Amino acid sequence: MSHIIHDLKGVLFLLLLVTTVTQLVYYWFFFRRLAFYKYDQVTGGPHPVSVIVCAKNEVLRLQKYLPAVLEQAYPDFEVIVINDCSWDETGEYLESIALQYPQLKIVTIKEQEKYRHGKKFALTLGIKAAKNEYLLFTDADCIPAGKNWLSLMQRHFARNTEIILGYGPYQKEPGFLNKLIRYDTFHIATQYLSAALGKNPYMGVGRNLAYKKDLFFRTKGFAKHNHILSGDDDLFVNENGNSQNTAVELDPESFTYSEAKKTFGQWFAQKKRHMSTARHYKSGHQFFLLMNSGSLILFYLLLITLLILRFEWRILVSLYAGLIVLRLPIVFSCAKRLKENDLVWTFPFLEIVHIMLQPLFYIANVFSKQKSWK
Repeated sequence: MSHIIHDLKGVLFLLLLVTTVTQLVYYWFFFRRLAFYKYDQVTGGPHPVSVIVCAKNEVLRLQKYLPAVLEQAYPDFEVIVINDCSWDETGEYLESIALQYPQLKIVTIKEQEKYRHGKKFALTLGIKAAKNEYLLFTDADCIPAGKNWLSLMQRHFARNTEIILGYGPYQKEPGFLNKLIRYDTFHIATQYLSAALGKNPYMGVGRNLAYKKDLFFRTKGFAKHNHILSGDDDLFVNENGNSQNTAVELDPESFTYSEAKKTFGQWFAQKKRHMSTARHYKSGHQFFLLMNSGSLILFYLLLITLLILRFEWRILVSLYAGLIVLRLPIVFSCAKRLKENDLVWTFPFLEIVHIMLQPLFYIANVFSKQKSWK
């Protein structure tokens, strides 16, 4: 029996080494692209731009954030707000500021009992209403980091560039939940921005995303995944982004900041909605994400198992510490790039909590179905 346990420990430790190497490969081969990215001095445009915002019962957030979108330092743009069946005072507020901001265009959708629609339908109407070829998307609860957000996001548009990915972090507030939500957002951004910089884009976020109107209609918009309530941003990029037509904007003034959820239940529901689209990604992208998260989960499971089996703890602690230390330069550089510096010092703890929650999100997705986009 002792021989079997000894052999089992050897196999498990070998697997632990494999997961360790896998993580280091991801960080030092893939994520280093974001960590050590050098800005391109791109000065394209300025092109006439249509900013599109979808709003459903968002009067308070529109009052708080929409003026920053309407007051961008840009020569030629319109802001289209789709009032999607709101029953609060969203419509009244938009009408009240329309005279103050002539660049504001309102698209109103009336609720119909016989026809239930999702965000994709509302966005499609907004895109159809846009007079410009270049489209920039954000959400009603987002505020640009500065007056040059529009200018920075559109400057990458060139003859072959059709999609521009931006970063949409959450506002910093006190409390552990806020840190966890921002770490999750930072972790996701590290993956998709690094992939795009490596000429393999697989997703973007609707809080800060730009693409050409011609691309939308040429590829039939959301038709391929219209039956899925979410995915108006990441599935669209996953289907249409490629090594030639996608660019990334990382200037801090190009970020759009959103309000983080205040309770774990709210965030849990949001995460379920976002994660429901990942299984529809291209198989290569699914494998890329699975290997990263899977190897990290397996690393911690193997580490705990070997500790229970009384494997030499000094070796295990050294291996864990080595993995943290060797990844830390990449984490630090990415956090500095994305203005999330405070996450670095709690990175090991946040990672453990984040890993523990992942199975809960996956299981919840299997046994629940999204009923509305909000």
